[in-house]
Amino acid sequence: MQGGERYFSISNYFKQTFGEKTIKLSLDAGFTCPNRDGTLGTGGCAFCSSSGSGEFASSISEQIELLSEKWPNARHIAYFQNHTNTYAPVSVLRKYYYDALSDSRIDGIAIATRPDCLGEDVLDLLEEINREHFLWVELGLQTIHPKTSEAMGIGYSLDTFHEAITELHRRGIRTVVHVILGLPGESRQDMFDTVSYVARVHPFGIKFHMLNIVRGSRLYDMMPDYVPFQSIEEYCELVVDLLEIIPADITVHRLTADTQRGLLVAPEWSYRKRTILNRINLRLKERNTRQGAKAATDNR
Repeated sequence: MQGGERYFSISNYFKQTFGEKTIKLSLDAGFTCPNRDGTLGTGGCAFCSSSGSGEFASSISEQIELLSEKWPNARHIAYFQNHTNTYAPVSVLRKYYYDALSDSRIDGIAIATRPDCLGEDVLDLLEEINREHFLWVELGLQTIHPKTSEAMGIGYSLDTFHEAITELHRRGIRTVVHVILGLPGESRQDMFDTVSYVARVHPFGIKFHMLNIVRGSRLYDMMPDYVPFQSIEEYCELVVDLLEIIPADITVHRLTADTQRGLLVAPEWSYRKRTILNRINLRLKERNTRQGAKAATDNR
């Protein structure tokens, strides 16, 4: 952690690794998902929007143009975000990944996927890329609780997730684990149990994503009046508590949610991302605590 920061942000990791500001470019490569194409289901996970939770994704050039005014001298990671980005024949995946890596403006790639879409041939390709390029694979865990997973229609078990992350670790591939906070029916302890599990498997990074109820999702149709958190203060206090149990060397990629305001239903204040992040940082300071303050001495 640098400059008084109380958690190990991915931005600080990038500065340490690449020597300057590095930003992710959210890409839409046109992939689908087994939970949408009929293999497992057709509606996607209950919390996903119709875009596969990639409302801000586009192409490398469009993303650089969009972000260049704010960060004219930044380096770039190509982030394959929309839907399931290992869900295609390996020949197709190879072309997309290497096309991105061949762009002189790109310093590495990040690939968001499901743990049940990592066949041996896909893993071999990822291992090949990882030998020569900066890479991480982002896996959607969301929750360790089977009842929640079934209710949300996620379509894979914790065992499947554990097998996938174990194999990625065996091959030396960085992993980032995505967790959703505020899923229906989950208690504070349930969320702690999920994050404690993540601490034990010890990925390269973690994403905390506040559940957003968005128009176009099955969850909105199922529970249009559900509000995951009643206030910014409630959410931020939870995040600070969770940061304390995450080992200090795990990079933190997200602390809240990014959703287009026009799609957002609840929490209605979720779009106030800067306010939420400032509040988390303030509470860390006020409580004189930091990431890892209550982490087990050995979570591996």
